[in-house]
Amino acid sequence: MKVLFLLQKEQRVILDRLYQSVAAHCDCELRWLDDDEQADLRRYFAEKVETSRYQRILFFLRFKKEMRQAAFIRSVPNLVILEHDAWQNYFPCKYRGKFSRHYRRLPAARVICSGFGVSRKLQAEGVDAVFVPKGYDQELLGNLGGERDIELGFVGSTKSGIYKERKAMLEEIGRCEPLQAVRTNSGDDYLAMLNRIRFFVSADVGMGEYMIKNFEAMACGCVLCAYDQGNEENAALGFADMENLVLYRSVAELREKLARLRNDPALASRIAAAGQALVERDYSFERIGERVAQALQPALRPAQPPGWLEALRLRLGW
Repeated sequence: MKVLFLLQKEQRVILDRLYQSVAAHCDCELRWLDDDEQADLRRYFAEKVETSRYQRILFFLRFKKEMRQAAFIRSVPNLVILEHDAWQNYFPCKYRGKFSRHYRRLPAARVICSGFGVSRKLQAEGVDAVFVPKGYDQELLGNLGGERDIELGFVGSTKSGIYKERKAMLEEIGRCEPLQAVRTNSGDDYLAMLNRIRFFVSADVGMGEYMIKNFEAMACGCVLCAYDQGNEENAALGFADMENLVLYRSVAELREKLARLRNDPALASRIAAAGQALVERDYSFERIGERVAQALQPALRPAQPPGWLEALRLRLGW
């Protein structure tokens, strides 16, 4: 199966190893599109893509630009969309409901989602949604086995408005626990910081799925203390409370479990080791890329002729 994989040229999260893994598991051509090319896919395809050469065309582009071009995207044959932000469809933010509306306009497309619960909700809305979780870069991140001089830490962003609930939770925890919330550069600095943290506090409140930092912290040997995203998400990922991570729904619950682990460091070590083993086995980008490639294989839904409004939009280039 020949695959054309269209990617964002400039992306905040470095996912090159994931792309390479997808390409290693199928006959895949990688292309990176700049902002202008993403904003005018009709022109890009007219000038640079011969769609008949590919059995699948895989998008991993900015949703903000993609959703404005649904009339054209609907005409792209054998389309699959990889999406890591569809959780925002069910989150109180500017994209709430917009993923659903976009995918309704693309009835033949398959959507590969990084949340199990999100995939299930989209399936219930009639979308050909497939669950493939986030993961971590196994070449960049791992347990260095050094001293952990930060007992309780968080590494990441809280500035964007979409992280308002994350910020509030971290601040509440910080008022009663010695939490250090820091920012680092990517690469070696990030690796070094994660390896200094004993208990990594994740506060993905209300997001419905686990963000990439959870897998990265586990890979680096932290005890992951994660805001609980629910039984179905945990079961889909193999997450087991107090076995390979620590789950909490309130600051009081987190503090109770931290007190237990401080009094039983051997249990904390077992949880960290079990979490690390889980992500090394199932959530490296090498493994996730293979799962993305597998999700491309099943037959897609047959293309459907557009309704009169979609046909008009396509004709006018809306």
